[in-house]
Amino acid sequence: MCGEPFAKRDISRRDITRFLAAGAALAGLAACTPESPSPASSASASSASASAASADPATAAPLQPAAAAEPAEVPEAPAAPEPPAAPQAPFNALKTQHSITDPASPWVVVNKHRPLTPLEYAPADLVQPNVRLAVGGEAALLNRTTASAAEQLFAAAARDGVVLALASGYRSFATQAATYNGYASSRGQASADTASARPGFSEHQTGWAFDIADGGGACSFLPCFAEQPAAVWAKANAATFGLVVRYPWMFHDITGYYYESWHLRYIGVEAAMDMTAKGIQTLEEYFGLEAAPGYV
Repeated sequence: MCGEPFAKRDISRRDITRFLAAGAALAGLAACTPESPSPASSASASSASASAASADPATAAPLQPAAAAEPAEVPEAPAAPEPPAAPQAPFNALKTQHSITDPASPWVVVNKHRPLTPLEYAPADLVQPNVRLAVGGEAALLNRTTASAAEQLFAAAARDGVVLALASGYRSFATQAATYNGYASSRGQASADTASARPGFSEHQTGWAFDIADGGGACSFLPCFAEQPAAVWAKANAATFGLVVRYPWMFHDITGYYYESWHLRYIGVEAAMDMTAKGIQTLEEYFGLEAAPGYV
């Protein structure tokens, strides 16, 4: 507008009207534009809003949910008690193969608590083994299985330079009765019971047992036989052939008899080797039976 005098302008009534209208519009537009709040007023507004929120629950900002409570620990159910261990059998499964009561079984246990059934039992398969004999008659007989084992035992000993002889094999009920009665007559029954079996209580009657002697006859049926080559070799090697020393040293409280280093008993290779491996000395212990130190 500067420059030319206002009076010289040619302004119509319409122009003035338009000018006034434009000014009114600008004034209205300015009134609708919000002012930027100052920091102080913003703080006041925030404080007022917080006060209002706390005063009016309905308009208050929703509370943040509390942290979820951890679930209470559920105690573990007590572990089910383990079933009691099965009692250990006095002998392993190997020993269920044969009877320990049948006199025809290689595992029959005959002692002062366990007589033969029947009392006058006699084996049906007695034979004479092909070995060096120190006796004749029925005493030179064994059941067929034991005779075969004796032949193998004697042959193996001979290969090692040890000479064995069969000193006593099968004994019938009648022969055992005569033997026992002879001891009892000369030494008394109590002493006889420590040296000889009563008839019907002898392993010799089964055909599964026999006595050995040294080839030269030294110390036969005497304690000193234990030191002879025949006894030493047999003790070390008998199990290989299914035989054991039936009445070992210092086990008379179990077997009922003092050491008889000459008395061998057939029980089979597997059982004899098992006894040896386990260090078990007597059939009573091996088969889990009670000790039999005396007659009942």
